[in-house]
Amino acid sequence: MSDLISNKERAVSFLYLVARGDVREAYDLYTSSDFCHHNPYFRGDAKSLMTAMEENAEENPDKIFEVKRTIEEGENVAVHSHVRQHPDDIGAIVIHIFRFQDRKIIELWDVGQPIPEDSPNENGMF
Repeated sequence: MSDLISNKERAVSFLYLVARGDVREAYDLYTSSDFCHHNPYFRGDAKSLMTAMEENAEENPDKIFEVKRTIEEGENVAVHSHVRQHPDDIGAIVIHIFRFQDRKIIELWDVGQPIPEDSPNENGMF
């Protein structure tokens, strides 16, 4: 993989591949052999999260993933996105935080919040 590609681009590419169901390709291209994550619903190893991502992709083949903004600082990247499991889904806001080492994802955090149908905030979620 080219050194010319930023970690921000790597993180976004990883997420787009996962969203379209190419989970193993995403892991093969972008994760370190020492990858770990902090999602509280799964064991912290790469295989557990990868399996969950594959199952989600299988259950939601029409998933829509849209990056709203990214921030890169040193070896850390944050991606703020809108995720919908299918076209009629209002979706959720998701923030992924990646830590890179040697141009590979070594650590991942993710937090999400469902988008409410009725919100008093006129600025919206994005």
